[in-house]
Amino acid sequence: MRFKLAKGIYDWTLLVVLAAVLILINFIGSMLYLKVDMTKDQRYSLAQSTVNYLSDKKNIEIRISIQIYLDGNMPSELRNFQNALKDKLKDFKRIAGRRIEFLFTDPNVGTEDEINALRAQLYDRGNGIMPLEISYQKDGTQSQMLLFPGALLSYSVNGITKEGIVQFLPGTQPGHTYALDQMGEIIENALNNLEYNLLSAMRRLTQTSKPLIGFLQGHGELSYAETIRARSLIAPYYILKDVELKDSLAALDEFDGLIIADPQTPFSQKDLYLIDQFVMRGGKLMCFLNTLALNEDTLNATGMTHTTRKNLLLDRLIFDYGIKIKENYVLDVNCAPKIVPFAETTFLPWFFHVLATPSAHPITRNVDPISLKYTNEIEFVQLPKAQLTPILTSSSNAIPSGLQPLINLALPLNYGKTPKLVENPEDPINKLCVAGLSEGFYQSHFKNRIVSEFSENKDAHFLDKSQKETKVLVVGNGSFIRNSYDSILDPKKIDNYLYRPIAINELKIDAELYQRRIPIILGNQELFQNMVDYMMGDNSVLDIRSRQIDIKEIDKEKIKTSSLFYKSINMLVPMALMLTLAFIMNRIRLKKYSR
Repeated sequence: MRFKLAKGIYDWTLLVVLAAVLILINFIGSMLYLKVDMTKDQRYSLAQSTVNYLSDKKNIEIRISIQIYLDGNMPSELRNFQNALKDKLKDFKRIAGRRIEFLFTDPNVGTEDEINALRAQLYDRGNGIMPLEISYQKDGTQSQMLLFPGALLSYSVNGITKEGIVQFLPGTQPGHTYALDQMGEIIENALNNLEYNLLSAMRRLTQTSKPLIGFLQGHGELSYAETIRARSLIAPYYILKDVELKDSLAALDEFDGLIIADPQTPFSQKDLYLIDQFVMRGGKLMCFLNTLALNEDTLNATGMTHTTRKNLLLDRLIFDYGIKIKENYVLDVNCAPKIVPFAETTFLPWFFHVLATPSAHPITRNVDPISLKYTNEIEFVQLPKAQLTPILTSSSNAIPSGLQPLINLALPLNYGKTPKLVENPEDPINKLCVAGLSEGFYQSHFKNRIVSEFSENKDAHFLDKSQKETKVLVVGNGSFIRNSYDSILDPKKIDNYLYRPIAINELKIDAELYQRRIPIILGNQELFQNMVDYMMGDNSVLDIRSRQIDIKEIDKEKIKTSSLFYKSINMLVPMALMLTLAFIMNRIRLKKYSR
């Protein structure tokens, strides 16, 4: 009797201990968030730059509150996206700790007045979260749902609260809805941009100081109206300002970066001196330029045209920083077509419209092809204290033109349907550089030929070499960030105009080809953003932009032919395992108690 009692106490004690251990394990598991990402593209892991940014308490000193309005009863496709968003925020919080808090809210809960008031607050007259209306089939009837797929962020600094928004999924125009079966590609793009959108919103909110970047004017460069779209991409993170040199020694003193986009007229020696000294002080120089000019209207009208040298003189300055811009064009079989309405062949493979190939550099990794019309070839000049890196190249089936070439529309017709511009079109040695980066220390362009007007000025403070390491980036095309625009008279100011870019984003799609239903996705937008971020030293988003997560589409034919087989496996295998385990346990009991 005592033996049975002791055995019963032992069994119950063991049961209680096991239960306590399981409860403790579950409690610890609920407090910890651990996972192992075994996917090839590391889709469930944060980019290293994100980890670095969130780990540095200087970036986020005080808690960021994130209110996400994507909750409630939703179709499974959106529920999966919501789960991915939750996982991403948990990853953020695992690194940042209490400096990030988030809450999911259903905006469709409450009285009708409360719901309408919240929707109006979120929409904020078009300045807030854009609503998304989806139609789908449910229980045999057509249903519609209005969502606000975004978040409000708040961050307090010195008692002042700053707020921002992030839009995870695109909104819909009034009266237009998305069908649920149209959401696949949209959700895939949103998943690709999820980490970038979150981190960008945090950067905008927590940024305490912004570097100053100048857009140089005075030499026929792209105007404000022609660069509105490019400027809007970087405006949240940098202060942008047009600048003219006007022989002023202090013209560039306050700037951290300088963009020279498509100049048309020569630079004076004084202008070159000011730019040179800007670089010697550590300023970051970004040059997008062509050394040749052509009249494309003449080309389209007559079928051929001559090119002329611009003689900018800026290319001579850049030569001393290790980059040589040649007075030729790159011809590449990997190109966009040209529309020739009056020819027998409406579309010609226009070798002069290069779709440049990104390199492995963080600036261009995984970026779509870059549209460069009439781009110059770039070569490097070795310097003792500079690192030279190609950023964009042609394909391996490309050649350089002669110097100052004659452009002829008949050129592509001479190469047939499968053009070979070189003998070995697969040999990577044929690739030509069209964008290059120089990083390091330089000798001044004016070390042995200083401008007398400045050398005799005691305020010039001439520097014959770099004070600190800096960067110079050159693209052999000046117009790759240009946008077309509309203008209207400003009702508030007489003789003043307001500008806006055309609806088609020409940094992503060629407008002329798009109108002919030949949409070619371009990477000019991401390239420009990455260039500026890299040059200005903020690399926190480069790794994120360069990531690509591919969601594999389900093979519907395979589902039809093999669905029964996989359903049977899902049903029978677990049952077989349970029966096998029961049989083994029964044999063990018989063997144990039959003795």
